[in-house]
Amino acid sequence: MKELKHINKYFKKYRWKLLLGILITIIARVFSLVMPSYVSKSVDTVEKFASGNLSESAAKGMLFEYILIIIGAALLSGLFTFLMRQTIINVSRYIEYDLKNEVFDHYQYLNLNFYKRNRIGDLMNRISEDVTQVRMYGGPAIMYGIQTLTLFVCLIPLMFIKAPTIAFYTLVPLPILSVLIYQISKIIHKRSTKVQEYLSTLSTFTQESFAGISVIKAYNLEENVNTSLTDLAIEGKNTSMDLAKVNAWFFPLMILLIGISNIFVIYIGGKQYINGEVSLGIIAEFILYVNMLTWPVAIVGWLTSIVQRAEASQKRINEFLKEQPSIKNEVTSATPIKGKIEFKNVSFTYEDTNIEALKEVSFTIEAGQTIAILGKTGAGKSTILDLVARLYDVHEGEILIDGVPIKDLNLDSLRSAIGAVPQDAFLFSDTIENNIRFGKEDASKDEIITVAKNAVVHDNISGFSKQYETILGERGITLSGGQKQRISIARALLKDPNIYLFDDCLSAVDTETEEEILKNLKQASEHKTTLIVSHRVSSAKNTDKIIVLDQGKIIQEGTHEELNGIEGYYKQLYLDQLTEKE
Repeated sequence: MKELKHINKYFKKYRWKLLLGILITIIARVFSLVMPSYVSKSVDTVEKFASGNLSESAAKGMLFEYILIIIGAALLSGLFTFLMRQTIINVSRYIEYDLKNEVFDHYQYLNLNFYKRNRIGDLMNRISEDVTQVRMYGGPAIMYGIQTLTLFVCLIPLMFIKAPTIAFYTLVPLPILSVLIYQISKIIHKRSTKVQEYLSTLSTFTQESFAGISVIKAYNLEENVNTSLTDLAIEGKNTSMDLAKVNAWFFPLMILLIGISNIFVIYIGGKQYINGEVSLGIIAEFILYVNMLTWPVAIVGWLTSIVQRAEASQKRINEFLKEQPSIKNEVTSATPIKGKIEFKNVSFTYEDTNIEALKEVSFTIEAGQTIAILGKTGAGKSTILDLVARLYDVHEGEILIDGVPIKDLNLDSLRSAIGAVPQDAFLFSDTIENNIRFGKEDASKDEIITVAKNAVVHDNISGFSKQYETILGERGITLSGGQKQRISIARALLKDPNIYLFDDCLSAVDTETEEEILKNLKQASEHKTTLIVSHRVSSAKNTDKIIVLDQGKIIQEGTHEELNGIEGYYKQLYLDQLTEKE
């Protein structure tokens, strides 16, 4: 159970509620032990009346008193059992809440390389299925475990006090049961781990299938995907069946051993009753004791299975919690950002692909300047924007913001000062208004409409039946590519940051709309540092500076007039696009 030590901090956090729950559990079990002894007294009373040693009125009075005590004890046991569930089960829900938040918070701090190495379905499964398994350990396992322990501690000494010989034979099967449980639990642990791993694979497969449903339909791959899911389901069935076969041994073995205990009670107790060593009530009482032990003994196997599953799940959770983000915020105090950016001999290689994206890149952008970065696909344009936002750290060279090394800036201050618009615009399954408001939570409706007009998307939104209250599909699937890009631009404009990062965000709009947006962006980003990545000269020609990249190196740098006056990549690109436009 070493992996489960991680949640001990939550047990400590809710220790008073947990201790109260444990106390209530003990009280509930103690009240449940009242019934067998008074059933024994009732049977002895009837036996005395039958033998003539007790009058009818006295026997009726005693039976009525015993029945009231039994009913009262049952009601109190039921009440405390209810309170027990209201405390311990609630604690398990608090632990589930805290653990999910811890995992999710940690996910957010991990860098992009982590998400490139791991699949979304697996991430989702660990924060849902795995946490649920741990919750079962933090609540039901503790509750029933305390119940079982309390019953054993109270009941076994009581049985030996009342009839040691019967008690001995009754409890003989229990050590055998313990050995069997220990052996089976080791197998359960291994197979539980495989089941949780399978669930992650299934989550990943289904998530990717639904996310890529348009591609699946376009290529008529429904039958192939269904076949793959069938194979996966068969694998999952076999994995789950392997676990179920082991679990299936628990209850039959326990019922068998409990049955043997009942046989011992009847046989040994019957012999002692014939010899006058015990009363008939004691035999009845011990039969009740054995049956009271049936569920606690049977539940030992269930508890073992829960603990083993929780151990396997927490181990998977801990694997991710032990991941440390490579991008760390080393500065605790806020650092103001004005917008001057300097790259000094910056080289960068992606760890996952080992592709060298930038090679000794150097340039300076003064605060308030607008520059354009052009180049072929894979030239390293988007990498520059990612490095400015410190989504990655450089391997060689240095990046300075306002003359300060980027690592010496408060990470929250840096990213708060940046408004980024990626090429692949991401929109949430929410209203259009809330998607734009993502850039500024307290924005008014008028502010949202203003930035939507600047992004030339207001007319499109007004054409929808619910306008700004239109609910978007997942990832904005109900919008066109150009509409998604323009809503993302509106989101960035609403934030009104000191640095704008536009990553080819006009690739899905037509030329006329592009010109109108660029005109509005120029006004909105005045006195703001702006980096525009583009494949189009039209997006770059009015900027203060143009940088042309090729295979990670700067091959040209200057204004539109300067670069258009010399032979090279930029002039050729300009002429090609001018011809295409004409």
